[in-house]
Amino acid sequence: MEASTLVGKNVLVAGGAKNLGGLVSRQAAEAGANVAVHYHSESSRPEAEATLDAVRALGGKGTILTGDLTSPANVERLFADATAELGSIDVAVNTTGMVLRKPIVDTSEAEFDQMFDVNAKAAYFFLKEAGRNVADGGRIITLVTSLLAAFTDGYSTYAGGKSPVEHFTHAAAKEFAERGISVNAVAPGPMDTPFFYGQETPERVEFHKSQAMGNRLTRIEDIAPIILFLATGGGWITGQTIFANGGYTTR
Repeated sequence: MEASTLVGKNVLVAGGAKNLGGLVSRQAAEAGANVAVHYHSESSRPEAEATLDAVRALGGKGTILTGDLTSPANVERLFADATAELGSIDVAVNTTGMVLRKPIVDTSEAEFDQMFDVNAKAAYFFLKEAGRNVADGGRIITLVTSLLAAFTDGYSTYAGGKSPVEHFTHAAAKEFAERGISVNAVAPGPMDTPFFYGQETPERVEFHKSQAMGNRLTRIEDIAPIILFLATGGGWITGQTIFANGGYTTR
């Protein structure tokens, strides 16, 4: 794969309709890719259609696909449909996730199950189907969180649900290496998106800002280029979690 281009390549972006996933979809198209844009719920369909229009306006083929990825059958169908629409998938990016800030003593079993289904189970079966479907020499990238390196309260089911994805990534990187497929996780800091603000007080938002370079939150524009680099020239990086957070956390 050329260092800075995706010309002629087929990219699948789970959660690719809006926010970070939408930007990744657009930047992949700008780099020459055909893009399969996945969205989860019907409320996101207008944004998926707008992203698809942007992909096509940039000259690439595109399609939109939907499904609840906590069902392994739906993940299998997602890859099958993307392949049927575009051809063999070269890059698979999973930006899906769910955030919950809640004390352990107040967390219900249903909330626990949902958080681990969305953040761990879906990621596992996405990696499984990517391993079965991504072309030799391809790239697989999953979004996790910089809270994996934080010592904090409230995010037990979010950081806890994302934590296994590091180990899934390690195993997949080893298992897929003989086919030249790189597998990585990207761990943004708290991102300036609606998902974050719904969990935090204004005071805590200011605290999170104060912990990063420039006294600001991570922006989707900080993260999308890293994903595109891993999808192109960064193929020698594999099995890693890349913390991209302006110095918010490290380990």
